[in-house]
Amino acid sequence: MCDTLCFRTDAGMAFGKSSDRPPGEAQVLLAHVARPAGARLATQYLEIEDPGAFAFVGSHPTWLWGAEHGLNEHGVAVGNELVWTVDDPRAQPRGLLGMDLVRIGLERGRTADDAIDAMTAALAAHGQGGSGEHGQDVPYFSSFLVVDARGGWVLETSGRTWAARPVGTGAAISNRITLTTDWTRASDDVPAGADFDRWRSPSVPTSLADHRLAATRACVARRLPDAAADVAATLRDHGAGAWGSPAALPAAGTSAGSRAESAANPVPAFTDPDNRHITVCMHVRDFQATTASFVAELQPDAPPRAWACLGSPCASVYVPFFPPSVPPVLTDPAQWARFAALRDRVERDASALAEVRTVLAPVEQELWAEADALVAAGDAGPRTGFGRRAGARVDDALTTLGV
Repeated sequence: MCDTLCFRTDAGMAFGKSSDRPPGEAQVLLAHVARPAGARLATQYLEIEDPGAFAFVGSHPTWLWGAEHGLNEHGVAVGNELVWTVDDPRAQPRGLLGMDLVRIGLERGRTADDAIDAMTAALAAHGQGGSGEHGQDVPYFSSFLVVDARGGWVLETSGRTWAARPVGTGAAISNRITLTTDWTRASDDVPAGADFDRWRSPSVPTSLADHRLAATRACVARRLPDAAADVAATLRDHGAGAWGSPAALPAAGTSAGSRAESAANPVPAFTDPDNRHITVCMHVRDFQATTASFVAELQPDAPPRAWACLGSPCASVYVPFFPPSVPPVLTDPAQWARFAALRDRVERDASALAEVRTVLAPVEQELWAEADALVAAGDAGPRTGFGRRAGARVDDALTTLGV
């Protein structure tokens, strides 16, 4: 489960994504250099032709070739979501994962249009298939938000079938099909004028996503001038605004026991009729938690700016950075584990969140202010040491909190 959003700003586009994964799975942000064409490319489960790659930064569960979200050297951002559809992902042979398609879009997209062309071509050639979780058989299909400084696309898929619409002034996606007849591009097997909602699984309640979409769509509708700050606050939402306490569901047994297998799709199997535990900042023990989060501001005539956090946003720091450089603190699984320990602390005792924010919030504010000053100064030279200094401050804060 994940949440992704974008909206138009006075300067370009804002983009944000929170990646929800198994709670114990480390996810880090890595920088990848450009790559020439010619070799074979080993994705998670397939070897395919390699037309070369643009440089990009991508957020990776440590066992995955693909990325949950990222930003490339041309200012194209991509994020994906699990969607439940009428097609059975277990019936598919191994192909590309949704995360593979995110990386392909980042590696091959000079614009959002280019990225969606590359992703849909790869989808047509190789299909989707294989488990998206380590050590468990959990295949699924994906939707995507593909954005550059001038606009972008909502892309939704089921197997090799897909449809897409422009984002317009903004869009938000979550774990459900959102397209209806508003798509403007589609695979050949989608009839003209068809309602793409017919590919949505009728057995999975949309309430799993609808209340999270209400929060992210409200952010899109606000389109506040301080876009990055509002996106970060939205990605910290626990269902009652950015600073509501996490309502962590008690463990539902083993990880395998926390899923119910339908004929086509694995779905959450805990008792939570109002879905109040399934929030934008996710806390569902033994099932899903937010393991990484990302915010970007994309401008046509300026380098993109980005902020990323490890672990759950409520108990973490959005560290500013200047792509393609990534602060070492964001690349380190050991640092991810420290933030995961803070997430576990606030889940055990919701009152601990206030103490955690008392320590982390000033660090985040100082880092954002320093990054703003570096941008205003316009000199890239002083930025080179910023990531190291940021990491030292984050490390000190975590030590203060005893993790």
